[in-house]
Amino acid sequence: MATSIRRADYFSLTVKDEPGAAYGLISQLARLGINMLAFAAVPVGPDTTQLTFFPEDAGKLVAEAKRDGLDLEGPHAALLVQGDDEIGVLAKIHADLTEAGVNVYASTGVTSGKGCFGYVVYVRSEQLEAAAKALGV
Repeated sequence: MATSIRRADYFSLTVKDEPGAAYGLISQLARLGINMLAFAAVPVGPDTTQLTFFPEDAGKLVAEAKRDGLDLEGPHAALLVQGDDEIGVLAKIHADLTEAGVNVYASTGVTSGKGCFGYVVYVRSEQLEAAAKALGV
């Protein structure tokens, strides 16, 4: 698998940090038929967590969330990188972005353990086009 890079819309929702909060929302989205490309949960206060959803179909998420009464923030854009896990692949991505003058303000990644990886790159909205161009999107 070669490295592929694409734009990915994401949406967030802040919830009270308690057992089952994330489970309730991700299971609700699964019941609504929403397939996720990525998901993150990050603490944003002493008793709150921000859940971030990267749906495969942003339009479907928006429609189903509205119908189900979920007040999501977004869409926002990020870049989703997927490919073969090899030494230096993230360094190359960051080198291309640095050369284009793009600041990565957040990122997260994971390997499959079987030779593949996924990586989400967050850039400011005003730098999205430059980032996409630098990475050949």
